[in-house]
Amino acid sequence: MVNDCVKACYAAGVNYFDTAEAYAYGAAEVQLGNALKDLNVARKNFVVSTKLIKVGAGPNDIGLSRKRIIEGTKASLKRLQLDYVDVIFAHRPDYDTPLEELVRAFSWLIDNGLAHYWGTSEWTAIRFEQAC
Repeated sequence: MVNDCVKACYAAGVNYFDTAEAYAYGAAEVQLGNALKDLNVARKNFVVSTKLIKVGAGPNDIGLSRKRIIEGTKASLKRLQLDYVDVIFAHRPDYDTPLEELVRAFSWLIDNGLAHYWGTSEWTAIRFEQAC
């Protein structure tokens, strides 16, 4: 079903697909990854984004610490069956992690080819300004 939907979207001109590790605790990324693989088009022809914040209930499964961002991204890439995502999002703000740590970790992802860009969702304008 997911494969058919992705194929129909791509055939209609859609080339951007978004997911998150929190959607069904990673199962959405697995299904999207399978569908994109089944689509059998060059990676350069589609854009994928995913979001990080929570993938389980353990202390290392939540938040946006450097450890969590790097390991969470690598786990998402494995589920998506991709070498990189085009955009990685800080899905929700994490006020328990120093903002500089978070910014540096997302920049590390880009510097190491795991993502092309990083962004935020559900952040306040002040938080975004502080990150910049």
